[in-house]
Amino acid sequence: MFQGMEYVYQVYKDKSFSKAAANLFISQPSLSANVKRVEKKVGFPIFDRSTKPLSLTECGKEYIRCVEEILAVEKGFSQFVYDFDNLETGTLTLGGSNLFSSWILPSLISNFAPRYPNIRINLIEENTTQLTELLQKGIVDLILDNTTLDSAVFDSKLYKEEHLVLAVPHSFSINSELTSFQIPNDLIEQKDFQMDSVPVVPLRLFSDLPFIMLRNENDTGRRARLICQDSNFKPNIILNMDQQMTAYNICQSGLGICFIGDIILSRIPRNKNVVYYRLPTQHNTRRVCFYWKKGRYFSRAMEEFLNGCCRIDESSSVFT
Repeated sequence: MFQGMEYVYQVYKDKSFSKAAANLFISQPSLSANVKRVEKKVGFPIFDRSTKPLSLTECGKEYIRCVEEILAVEKGFSQFVYDFDNLETGTLTLGGSNLFSSWILPSLISNFAPRYPNIRINLIEENTTQLTELLQKGIVDLILDNTTLDSAVFDSKLYKEEHLVLAVPHSFSINSELTSFQIPNDLIEQKDFQMDSVPVVPLRLFSDLPFIMLRNENDTGRRARLICQDSNFKPNIILNMDQQMTAYNICQSGLGICFIGDIILSRIPRNKNVVYYRLPTQHNTRRVCFYWKKGRYFSRAMEEFLNGCCRIDESSSVFT
């Protein structure tokens, strides 16, 4: 019964069929027919045609009140759509493991937030399995992860290519025998861990030393074991951990060797208690990607955040 309400509302505003017809650029008979059609659907007259100027019936007053509510809702929604499209409102929910939530995503958020201060940003920290479930349920918009997710279910965009580096406590005597394989201090200062000038260390030389590993269900843990397997030895694992940074902190204390990604090393302060070595390339390279659920609505906020990350990456990357 509100189809055609614009005709009724124009007559109400002008209090005249002739003036309303002129303002609507239609003939008066056509306007009258449209108004009568609405009145027929309502079941009662909207206008008292016996008065001059035209006035509303009791039912007409309620109809106009409802029309004005509808127009207000339409106007509000139109404003929302405008603001949403221009990133003046909205929410962006990001997810990452402890590693990415602590060391990568904060800097990316800090670049995005000042440009779009009206976008509310949520950050959820969980493990990859839980983040994947949240992504499928639509609770999280984007996650950043170094695990390869099912491309039939998720779309992705590359953030960076990451390489694993061997981190060895400085106190281990083997370091004095392998100085030619160590990543030089100047490259560490430049946050560059993959220069071709640095030879790959013979990993088997560390086979008798203690290792701090991530669990096998973790991508870093899987890759570390494969790298050791390719070097024909089984690592002497004294601790299995859940987080890269935990393993790295234990390594810094001098307890054992660990594997750590160079993206993280590029974010954290240099530690003189650790010596770094370049690893064989077969299993040490992986893609760190943003993922989102395939087929879901891809908001402007998601688009701009990803574009911003790419621009930041292109301007600051040293891993080329």
